[in-house]
Amino acid sequence: MAWNTERTRQALLDAAVEEFSTRGLAGARVDRIATTAGVNKERIYQYFGGKEALFDAALLAELDRLADAVSLDATEPEALADYTAEVFDYYLDRPHLARLLYWEGLERGDRAVPGEAERHRRYRDKVRAVSRALGRGGEGDPDDVADAAAHLLLTLIGLASSWHVLPQLNRMILDDVDPVARREAVVELVRSIVPGLSRG
Repeated sequence: MAWNTERTRQALLDAAVEEFSTRGLAGARVDRIATTAGVNKERIYQYFGGKEALFDAALLAELDRLADAVSLDATEPEALADYTAEVFDYYLDRPHLARLLYWEGLERGDRAVPGEAERHRRYRDKVRAVSRALGRGGEGDPDDVADAAAHLLLTLIGLASSWHVLPQLNRMILDDVDPVARREAVVELVRSIVPGLSRG
């Protein structure tokens, strides 16, 4: 029987995203991933080398999906509210990435992670876009301006993603506010913290 290598690899990645986003790296089982993908678990070792490498591949694939779906090429402050809303919408439709990132942080702590150099480069590009949106230029910013833009980007990502990975806090603090109201609240928060943006 001939194997469709790319289809098998993608089926394993899709199954891995579900398994790892639900159970984390330590709790995930390769046999469950293989069963969900409809293949023998030996294919995981053949294509990825093992469970940790499969986790990394699944996370990086999800990061690529987000990068393809939501870009930040901002020149005006309003673009930052739009970006945050788009990231919120992405996570609402596909919360797996936010969960994978949280699991990565919980299980690996502050250690370097696979693909870190490329991920760092992507985030630096976004920091420059935030800086441009704030009217502070993109290249050659003084360190304090670049730091402010970096902190703002991290805040925007946190605002957009935390709603989807902390449902217990949503329930206890907000009494299950619906997603439309959550999105509006996120956009209003961005408007309140980004210089040059007027509220609602």
